[in-house]
Amino acid sequence: MKVEPMITVRDVPASSRFYQQVLDAKSGHGGDEYEQIVRDGVLLLQLHHRDAHEHPHLIDEAMAVGNGVLLWFRTDQFDAAVARAREAGAEILEEPHVNPLAGHRECLFLDPDGYKVCFASPYGDLGDRGEAS
Repeated sequence: MKVEPMITVRDVPASSRFYQQVLDAKSGHGGDEYEQIVRDGVLLLQLHHRDAHEHPHLIDEAMAVGNGVLLWFRTDQFDAAVARAREAGAEILEEPHVNPLAGHRECLFLDPDGYKVCFASPYGDLGDRGEAS
């Protein structure tokens, strides 16, 4: 089994540009209603327009967008990934910090639709004390 998350967005091309920039990825499909964000031949994320009439259960308008969802991306290039999020104009919710329980760094930000996104360095990359080596 493989996870291929899909989120609903207001503007598929704009969200595609955002995710291509912050994930250092490419378009795998293109279009105004549906998109695939791909990096190194791997599907990272699917984007679908919120008004998808052929998929009536994609969104419940009564609920907040992304409530309870955190898009989590682990990366070996943490600093570069955070820099790309800043360059894309992402609202940073939590500046880069050390998670001492995981022994890695994390940064939490918002995408254009208000989904929470986290970049994290690999587990344990800071050693047992949570300090950069």
